[in-house]
Amino acid sequence: MFLPCERSWRTGVELFRKKNSRYWWYDFVVRGERCRGSTKETKKPAASAKAAQILNQIADGQRPAINKKAPVLGDLAVRFLAYVENSKLAEKSKTYLRSGWKLLSGTEVSRMRINHITAEIIDRLEFPGSAYNVNCALKTLRRMLHLAKKQWGLIAMVPEIKLAQEPGRSLRLDDESERKLLLAISQLEHWKPYQQKLLCDVIILIRDTGMRNKKELFRVRIEDIDFPNRAIFIPDSKTATGRRFVPMSDRVLEILFARCGERREGWLFPAPRAKAGHLTTVDKLFREAREKAELPEKLVLYCGRHDFGTELLRRTGNLALVMRIMGQKSLKAAMAYQHPELEQVRLVLNDRNNAGENRPAVN
Repeated sequence: MFLPCERSWRTGVELFRKKNSRYWWYDFVVRGERCRGSTKETKKPAASAKAAQILNQIADGQRPAINKKAPVLGDLAVRFLAYVENSKLAEKSKTYLRSGWKLLSGTEVSRMRINHITAEIIDRLEFPGSAYNVNCALKTLRRMLHLAKKQWGLIAMVPEIKLAQEPGRSLRLDDESERKLLLAISQLEHWKPYQQKLLCDVIILIRDTGMRNKKELFRVRIEDIDFPNRAIFIPDSKTATGRRFVPMSDRVLEILFARCGERREGWLFPAPRAKAGHLTTVDKLFREAREKAELPEKLVLYCGRHDFGTELLRRTGNLALVMRIMGQKSLKAAMAYQHPELEQVRLVLNDRNNAGENRPAVN
């Protein structure tokens, strides 16, 4: 049973109350389609404003979230992943969001209705791995909820999502680490010779070129190696500034000559078991060598790139050159190589202290 309707002068929408409901309901027709539902508001002015909002949403081709039962996040993921697959996002962005959902799928929020997910619940979520993994999951969740609100009209608001602090890499795969790793590799007798040679080459190449291992080094093609000018061209990379030439040191030149042999085209590091494609990872080998060398777990292959940037900046003092050679577009990221400043301070302090030793004693 309905109480008599009242047409709102503010919206042109009929507002009414049901006998056993404390809320105001709306009733209007848009392009021949009748729309009726609860505003979830008990006061008429607020109900009128909410009805106007719903009317505008429907007129713009959106469906109001207020009268739809919000889906479970796991069910929304099916729609979200299809959206990601068919979008114009870069492949690396698609991979990032797929990984984010994989992390989310094992948490409590994957079984919750999306309108029940609050900031408090999000703050207590835990994910395996580093802060990078945490932010991968949280950024994916944020993307899903914003789509649910703005594009699909399934929820009325998105909770605040605080990202984790991602500390920059501080470890360097320096000369001493390289020496220990190469020695450890030679002592892993159960490895096949090609595995030993592969990891040794990768470690040296990353340290002497500063290339990103997965995005650049493993994707090098022989056609892009300019032996006469001793340079490697990188046609595609993680960033827009990644297209660049990388100079070859003497030992890089020696490794590339040996690896290419008589080949004039193809991948520098072809996949060992695939008919086509390139190497994608040596992480398992590196972890075993690192453990044998008794080096810290936080030392990863990418630390070789960090060492390259630090040494290049220390010896040249030219930050712009470092950014260009390493394909860096962010000054903030490049500033992570500013360890030489510490050396300068150390020298100043030593000079002061040494001068103090030569001062005459005061009686």
